[in-house]
Amino acid sequence: MTESLRPTPSEIRAYRAENPKMRERDIAAQLGVSEAALVAAECGLTAVRIDADANRFLLRAEELGEVMALTRNESAVHEKIGVFEKITTGEMASIVLGEQIDLRVFPSAWAHAFAVTKTDDSGEARKSLQFFDKWGNAVHKLHLRPASNVAAYDKIVEDFRLDDQAQTFVADTSTPAGDDKPEHVVDVTELRDRWAKMTDTHQFHGLLRKLKIGRRQALQHIGDDFAWRLDPSSVETMMRASAEIELPIMCFVGNRGMIQIHSGPIAKIAPMGPWLNVMDPTFHLHLRTDHIAELWAVRKPTADGHVTSIEALDAKGEMIIQFFGKRKEGFAERPEWRDIAEGLARLDTTVAA
Repeated sequence: MTESLRPTPSEIRAYRAENPKMRERDIAAQLGVSEAALVAAECGLTAVRIDADANRFLLRAEELGEVMALTRNESAVHEKIGVFEKITTGEMASIVLGEQIDLRVFPSAWAHAFAVTKTDDSGEARKSLQFFDKWGNAVHKLHLRPASNVAAYDKIVEDFRLDDQAQTFVADTSTPAGDDKPEHVVDVTELRDRWAKMTDTHQFHGLLRKLKIGRRQALQHIGDDFAWRLDPSSVETMMRASAEIELPIMCFVGNRGMIQIHSGPIAKIAPMGPWLNVMDPTFHLHLRTDHIAELWAVRKPTADGHVTSIEALDAKGEMIIQFFGKRKEGFAERPEWRDIAEGLARLDTTVAA
């Protein structure tokens, strides 16, 4: 869409007013703009542009007390209630290791930020901090709760406020890089050799970079002793089996700028249309199961024996969501989790010649 055809900030606000019950991402899709453009249109009204420096924010986040942290991608929304604590900042990556809020932050992806105040149907002000990448996609959102420190929030907004409060949003025009790299031929022998020699799951990304291939390419070629396709319905089967025995699991949802992690049991599983939801006291998950193009069970070697993950990919081969059985470093994978993962319905993983 050319700039002349894009809706103006006033047109965006008018459309939102006419569709008060529509989700922001759906409004953005209808209007052909980014979600950040919707928020920017409210600058001077319900939104304030603030500094988007991730590490600057992280160093102040604990002041807010209890909040709801939200990280999403196109197909999954991950919400955790808790406190930002045990924070370590770095140029390439930062970490939050709180009891409830567990994050892996990639600061270079954070490009735009806003403080937003909305009034709900009861007349109560709902305050949030919202961070976006250079294309206008949401990276992370932090919503205040009744127990939050509103004075600390107001001070952060005051300190982070930018001089530029423009209502227009100019997105980067470059195309985000995809995961798969089809121009690279997969050397299966080298892939299997390097995979078998892993001693930590974190070495997997380095393996992909070294071989210049994407995650889906690796899974499709590694062989079913390390990875096998599952029926997409197995996500719900896995959740219910884990909930039934109160097995603590790990659930990862991420985007270019953030990975958010839940560690612990899940209980209330509630499907609704294409959405598979978890609605527990401090953890909410909303997963579009119809977006799952491939579901894989994956074995990765570690110094403590192999660990098994359940990984959902979309049609582009990008990660939607990833699950592990919760375990401590230095300990083997829980046999209950391994039994659940290995008992899920399999699909044929044969790669066509």
